[in-house]
Amino acid sequence: MSLTGLIAGLALAVQQAPPLPDPAVWWSPEIPRPPPEAEPLYNRRLGRNEQPIPIDNGVEPLLYRLWGLQPLQSQVLKRGELILEVWARPARGVRQAVVRVTLRRDGRAFVQARAGLGCCTPEIGRRVDIDAELAEPQIAPLKALPADPAWSQPRAVIVDYGGGAVTALCVDGVSWDVTLVVPGQARHLRRACDDAEVGSIAPILTAALGAAVGRDPRFDAVLPRGADFSRQASAYISLVESGGGLRAGDSNRTQPSAVPVGPDADEEPTPPPFVPAAPAGAPRP
Repeated sequence: MSLTGLIAGLALAVQQAPPLPDPAVWWSPEIPRPPPEAEPLYNRRLGRNEQPIPIDNGVEPLLYRLWGLQPLQSQVLKRGELILEVWARPARGVRQAVVRVTLRRDGRAFVQARAGLGCCTPEIGRRVDIDAELAEPQIAPLKALPADPAWSQPRAVIVDYGGGAVTALCVDGVSWDVTLVVPGQARHLRRACDDAEVGSIAPILTAALGAAVGRDPRFDAVLPRGADFSRQASAYISLVESGGGLRAGDSNRTQPSAVPVGPDADEEPTPPPFVPAAPAGAPRP
């Protein structure tokens, strides 16, 4: 091919090349509404008289996004709704799991569960995602969660076996962080791997993990015992019956303050729901 033909061919190719897209269009695609299984409280906004619910569970908003979850700090709840969140943190190893259960006031409930390797790389390695709606039998236990006496326990505890003996440092097993969010307030509890300590929140863990296990074998492999905390519950009952109990640990902190609940429709603002008080060592049903 002659030089003249080559130049002509290049000129024709330039003329036929599609124009560069408008950069502004690249930033403004249509965003489809996610399904409720993935975003149960999609596009909620605070009302004029509403305030964000203070969240103090040690999980930063950006960490939630790494796990593919909306930050708990940005969730807006209406009366009759709640969010229960559980983090499983093994003392050894980097396999972690988080389960979030959301109960909406329309009666529907959803579980968002994640498992992955929370170490060594900027992203969460081998992440497993579960987003599903709960069946009716799994919803009933959630409605009773705000009344569970465990929420009146200290945030961080030490197991007192009586006679001056206390629990040892947790070097093996799994520690659990549980957070309950209801309109106007949040409660956070951390329990280390002592059986009696974990057993004090056994019903809460069972309700949360029971909504997630059995949906993906890769997720279940991170929690070999699934949602079975009967051994820990028995250990806590034995502790109380023998005269022991839980007392506040050195790392215990006060719970975040409550905020007024915003009005629904024409209703007047009301105080947040009351979390019942109970002794930290009180036996559980």
